[in-house]
Amino acid sequence: MTLKETPLDRIQDLEHQKPPPQPPTKEAAFIFVVCAAQLMTQAGLSLSIAPIQQISSTFNTTPHNLTWASAAYSLSVGTFILVSGRLGDTYGHRLLFIIGFLWFGLWSVLGGFAAWSNAVFFDCCRALQGIGPALLLPNAVAILGRTYPPGLRKDMVFCLFGATAPGGFTLGATFCSLLAERVWWPWGYWVMGIACFGFAVLGLVVIPADEGVGEDVGREDISNFERLDGFGAITGVSGLVLVNFAWNQACVVGWRVPYTYVLLIVGILFLVLFLFAERRAACPLLPSSVFKGEVGWVLGCIAAGWSSFGILVFYYYNFLEEIEHNSGLLVTAKWAGASFSGATAAAVTGFLLSRVPPSVIMLAAMLAFTTGLSLLATIPPGQVYWANAFLIMLITPWGMDMSFPSGTLILSNSMPREHQGVAGSLVNTVVNYSISLGLGFAGTAERYVDPDGSDILKGYRAASYMGVSLAGLGSVIAICFTIVTWRKSRRSSE
Repeated sequence: MTLKETPLDRIQDLEHQKPPPQPPTKEAAFIFVVCAAQLMTQAGLSLSIAPIQQISSTFNTTPHNLTWASAAYSLSVGTFILVSGRLGDTYGHRLLFIIGFLWFGLWSVLGGFAAWSNAVFFDCCRALQGIGPALLLPNAVAILGRTYPPGLRKDMVFCLFGATAPGGFTLGATFCSLLAERVWWPWGYWVMGIACFGFAVLGLVVIPADEGVGEDVGREDISNFERLDGFGAITGVSGLVLVNFAWNQACVVGWRVPYTYVLLIVGILFLVLFLFAERRAACPLLPSSVFKGEVGWVLGCIAAGWSSFGILVFYYYNFLEEIEHNSGLLVTAKWAGASFSGATAAAVTGFLLSRVPPSVIMLAAMLAFTTGLSLLATIPPGQVYWANAFLIMLITPWGMDMSFPSGTLILSNSMPREHQGVAGSLVNTVVNYSISLGLGFAGTAERYVDPDGSDILKGYRAASYMGVSLAGLGSVIAICFTIVTWRKSRRSSE
């Protein structure tokens, strides 16, 4: 095995593709447990959005100052995914999958107990809670990719994995809103923890054990630190955390406080050092194939689109609760149709992936994000639900469930066989990190337009228009991607 080779190569060489679990009932249980990673990740995002009024009352603060509760969670998810994907390649995807649910459950339970502490401890619990999904998502994608060979069946399974996202958010928002109004909001976190522990046990039962994983960990010609790209992990994680922290903390204290822009500069320097280190690493977290072909276009679209999605969900709830005076449970009911819309989008995407150029699917996803944010930015107070609010709920999931599965499969097809596991990790990193960073951008716009909180609607408008600009950027990138793809296709046909 060469220094550039990873343990994932051994898995693929030894196993090629495992057949799906048999009989069909066992396969259904397997898919359900693996897809639960996506389901619970999005449910976890909703835990601080839907009951935000009750949480802010407990900590004697305002919803504006609780932006960190959502951003910290997505920050941890997006930051630690690449590292956890490499850990899964080395020590086993099934093992990291189970550890992810156990970690997720532990910090969900502790997040509920934060009600007896303060908002800072609650934000820290949310940040640590996000490491659980970071362990889950890339290893779930790797498990599915290892099990299913390329083809329609794999396309549909990946689309099903993406389709659980809006359903997970709706499920989490429904239960945490109901518990917040009828009992107490910490119960949403405690129930979440119990569910995560349950999925960890199910994972032990229905997910086959990894074979050929970790056999080369003890080789003397390369240390574990090099195998895990320890220097790249340290610089990359540090840079991502500092950049994201600076933007989200600026929502609270403003950019005039020196440490916000100092941390931003230091974070950028860490990221530059990370990119330099990856060119020299024996087992880089980001292999050179990441920077070739269509990958850059895809990641650009996903980053812009999903950053706008984080803004949409957060301010959709805040607008209907703060301006329209709806309860969190009522807003969740108004958003519930997103589950059906997202499932429909995933099914359509699975059907189109083998028939339509992926760039066209990505463009349709970006236009869905742009339309949803435009409706949110222009929604007038007092408007009937069946106008803007209903259309937002109906259209936005198409952006989610067309971009995620198509993006994952585009990266999978664009990257060489030895780096297939990186594809899912990279997409999930960009998705979740962008959600957190987008909230930082929107919160900064809201703060500077409405610094004293005297005109909430004006602040929400500013944040929403920031989302429109990000989604619009994604649409522009997708249009350029489509043109480039069309020109390549035309040249090849000639």
